[in-house]
Amino acid sequence: MRKTTIVEMLKNAGENFISGESIAGKLGISRTAVWKHIQTLRNSGYEILSSERRGYKLKDAPDLLLPSEIQIGLDTEILGKEMDYHPSVDSTNRLAKKLAYHGAAEGTIVVAEEQTGGKGRLERGFYSPRGKGIWFSVILHPNFSPHDAPKFTLMAAVAVAEAMARFKLKAEIKWPNDIMHDGRKLVGILTEMTGEIGKITYLVTGIGINVNISREEFPEELRDIATSLSELNGGEKISRVYFLRAVLEEFDKLYREVNAAGFDKVIDRWRK
Repeated sequence: MRKTTIVEMLKNAGENFISGESIAGKLGISRTAVWKHIQTLRNSGYEILSSERRGYKLKDAPDLLLPSEIQIGLDTEILGKEMDYHPSVDSTNRLAKKLAYHGAAEGTIVVAEEQTGGKGRLERGFYSPRGKGIWFSVILHPNFSPHDAPKFTLMAAVAVAEAMARFKLKAEIKWPNDIMHDGRKLVGILTEMTGEIGKITYLVTGIGINVNISREEFPEELRDIATSLSELNGGEKISRVYFLRAVLEEFDKLYREVNAAGFDKVIDRWRK
């Protein structure tokens, strides 16, 4: 979280430099520790100028789904407090299940710039190119019975559809796990559960969102059956960071509603 706070301070400073002393005071750490965090951010792709007398200034931020980007201004109570970021993984669900098995906190997010072995239902492959979409998984510890597990897929679909509505984009949900537009797939969702008799031990919901993939960039066999948010947006790119924040916020809100009152309202919204 310290790197996230530093990025937020640099962004708030705009064109002005902010001193290492100010950053250190805010975080309660030494100026040497600040310098180490700045170096880590630079290695992640942030372009940060430094001046011995004036301090640091953010010149450019990378177009990456980094925790230091996603967590700034994220309005959630459960999701996204812990994030596990990867430039590339075979499957965010596989990694999330491993983390959940070893006790990862509820709401932990595994997010990647690309998946090399993403899977949907029935082990179908899921095209997940680098930097063009949002490929992530959420770890949950819901107090529900295993037969309720499929309903979390419906909940996730409603969360994505409502995030799309924030961007004035219309979604259609196809049972059980796809979000479509005019018959072409935008989003795939896969929920996997580990449990015992009468109780879910942990649940992982993976969501793959085609964000900025043009028709020409899809493999030829997918061009007539897949589309992306940018295609719906008249070819204009959509910020992956802003969109992922929106999905996490809608997901978090729905999950808290479900925990408090069950699935009835979510299923009504899913039907609509």
